[in-house]
Amino acid sequence: MRILHTSDWHLGRSFHREDLLAAQAAFADHLVETVRAERVGCVLISGDVYDRALPAVDAVRLFDDTLGRLKDLTRVVLIAGNHDSARRLGFGSALMDASGVHVRTDFTRVGEPVVVGDAAVYGIPYLEPELVRHEWELDERSHAATLAEAMRRVRADAARRGPGLRSVVLAHAFVTGGEASESERDISVGGSSHVPAPVFDGVDYAALGHLHGAWCVTDRVRYSGSPLAYSFSEDRHVKGFWLLDLRADGVAAEFAEAPVPRRISRIRGRVDDLLTGEAFKKYEDRWLQVTLTDPRRPAAAMERLRRRFPHALVLGYEPEGGGAEDARTWSERVAERSDPDIAGDFVAEVTDGPATAAERALLDEAFESFRRKEALA
Repeated sequence: MRILHTSDWHLGRSFHREDLLAAQAAFADHLVETVRAERVGCVLISGDVYDRALPAVDAVRLFDDTLGRLKDLTRVVLIAGNHDSARRLGFGSALMDASGVHVRTDFTRVGEPVVVGDAAVYGIPYLEPELVRHEWELDERSHAATLAEAMRRVRADAARRGPGLRSVVLAHAFVTGGEASESERDISVGGSSHVPAPVFDGVDYAALGHLHGAWCVTDRVRYSGSPLAYSFSEDRHVKGFWLLDLRADGVAAEFAEAPVPRRISRIRGRVDDLLTGEAFKKYEDRWLQVTLTDPRRPAAAMERLRRRFPHALVLGYEPEGGGAEDARTWSERVAERSDPDIAGDFVAEVTDGPATAAERALLDEAFESFRRKEALA
């Protein structure tokens, strides 16, 4: 059986105010066509289907249409990510099971697989430690502890089913060995969000979501990454999904590239060099983050740059030799930082000193409380 592993679609998300819904629809078309051409037996979507808990109507419509086309070709197993509302995404899941679309958002059912061909597919939705630890009577409040308990339940069920059935797990977490970008939402608890890769020992394949770059933690533990770039820190990513075949001697994996609406790049230099240099010609049709290095800030810089680079989106200023003030707006400076870090900066600003350990702990607790309420929305 051929498996397709994808994740982190973030339907409804924009890129520096550029609407990406058409590009996300193009990715969905490409995925459906790949499923048809490759005769894929099961599609795994490892969380963050939507970009927020209450997605826009157009994003819901696109996902509904995509699932409708996929169900006529294959089986689908998907889980909730930290951006999704588990309750909303899981609505009607019992009814959808009959159509071959299996939505897994309830952490209490992680040990109940979807059997597809010769594989038992276990969906572990994003686990917010504070919500899970009381139900599972865990001593430790951490992502590592919650996933370890989830995998204990998975392995116990797989053992009862015997060696003839392969085991596949979907999970949404930050596994040690993966590489983060600037577009993932912070999920740290007590300063840590990492889960050790050996947590997934004992299964044939772990299909991970959360990190936006395709990444092989091990041969059997992989991130597919997001299908589109959602920050300029992803300028070196190759976007796509994994096509997998489970074999007796391991996993045969092939990464299939997906179409991108427009390439992204980061360039820097003096404004006159950027406007006239032949080396910058290849960037004229890309979405750009531009950093100017002129000794003095050029007048009307973005207006001038867009004559050559019409898709320039972000402008920064770092003069040669340093010493100038940060020219970015407040929203630009905080756009890709974690909420606790931003709040910590505020504490430092108003108290003339960095936040104490107790203050950081209180901030972490406040943001974790907010995430719990969002997860229950």
